[in-house]
Amino acid sequence: MGDSLTATELLTLYAHGSFPMAEQAFDEEFLIITPKKRALLPIQNLHISKSLRKLVRRAPFEIRTDYDFAAVIAACADRPETWINSSIQSLFLELHQMGFAHSIECWQDEKLVGGLYGLALGGTFCGESMFSRVPNASKIALVHLCTRLAASGFSVLDVQFSNPHLEPFGLYEIPQEEYVRLLHSHLGDRVSWLDGH
Repeated sequence: MGDSLTATELLTLYAHGSFPMAEQAFDEEFLIITPKKRALLPIQNLHISKSLRKLVRRAPFEIRTDYDFAAVIAACADRPETWINSSIQSLFLELHQMGFAHSIECWQDEKLVGGLYGLALGGTFCGESMFSRVPNASKIALVHLCTRLAASGFSVLDVQFSNPHLEPFGLYEIPQEEYVRLLHSHLGDRVSWLDGH
């Protein structure tokens, strides 16, 4: 799929447990992925190492939310190998304008140095991608994301696939069928993404 898919249709795909991925940045189209297993992170009980906890308390970055969503998704796509093509960027920019897609951003000396973005769907937040231009920026963004999700009333943090970067935070996997049931059980949750920067 590509230019023919609307942002509203993409929301429907997410509500059925699927998500888009391009094979490379320059592809005009992308695939719709429905994995056999789904990776999740615990919102309330995120595993945070002592060293990272100390670093978060030191507050080396200014944390902003939805301040420059376009720059975050562009930075996530700016790597040698990426699944985020221009079509996916355009759709997520539209979803951001519609109030569904959000970013957590780390700023230092008025420069964006790290962050992440994802999609809010009822009580589920679908984490899409993260980046760091300085050490630990994406990790600190993740800690702030979970703090915000907990305060906003979210129940599920989906990170799609297991990866070594997220495993120390308490990542676990469930079958896709169980994930879809969990997703559907929280679609009607009344949550409010807390804005601010």
